[in-house]
Amino acid sequence: MIFVTGDTHIPHDIRKLNTKNFPFQSRLSKRDFLIICGDFGGVWSRNSDEDKYWIDWLDKKNFTTLFVDGNHENFDLLEEYEVKEWNGGKVHFIRDSVIHLMRGQVFMIDGLKFFTMGGGTSVDKDTRTEGKSWWKQEIPSEEEFSEAFVNLEINDWEVDYVITHTTSGFIMEKMCYIKEESQLNRFFNLLYRKLKYKHWYFGHFHDDVEYSDEKHTLMYGKIIKI
Repeated sequence: MIFVTGDTHIPHDIRKLNTKNFPFQSRLSKRDFLIICGDFGGVWSRNSDEDKYWIDWLDKKNFTTLFVDGNHENFDLLEEYEVKEWNGGKVHFIRDSVIHLMRGQVFMIDGLKFFTMGGGTSVDKDTRTEGKSWWKQEIPSEEEFSEAFVNLEINDWEVDYVITHTTSGFIMEKMCYIKEESQLNRFFNLLYRKLKYKHWYFGHFHDDVEYSDEKHTLMYGKIIKI
């Protein structure tokens, strides 16, 4: 089984994954997956006891945790992990069962194709310090966009699910949200028009909303079974 939820901002919103809030986990195994739609926050401070505690806590869960990165991540630390291949795409293994799904990848998980593209814009970056609480890598590089295009071409621009942190300008208009205008959002506009997919899950906006087109869901506190 595969579940999806929104930002965890470890340690602030991780408790939604405890047994009280997610009781179904008692029936799961490591062959079941929970996907976090960015702003994971568990790789934040070098040699942090708090980070280690929560990563170990997740690693001991019955399920396997997968996450795309958001905008509030320590990208310098994430990039120190060795890049490996898992289920058809590139990943960082934070622990054996805590896995970062890298940008522009297509994964086959439980017989379903997932396209992943982390990143987003920090609207609060003016109050943050570069290299300590904000990183320019929050927006994908040209190499990451290029790899995304290659992988989408290989898969004939068709997947089952899309997992991102932020979303397209078209969906932001439906949200009545002030549109972000980064290269990433423009890339998502292209996906919205061209990519064939069953459903698109994203986080970033701290709400739980299923849009009327029935193909896009904003995730935050809820945990949804795919």
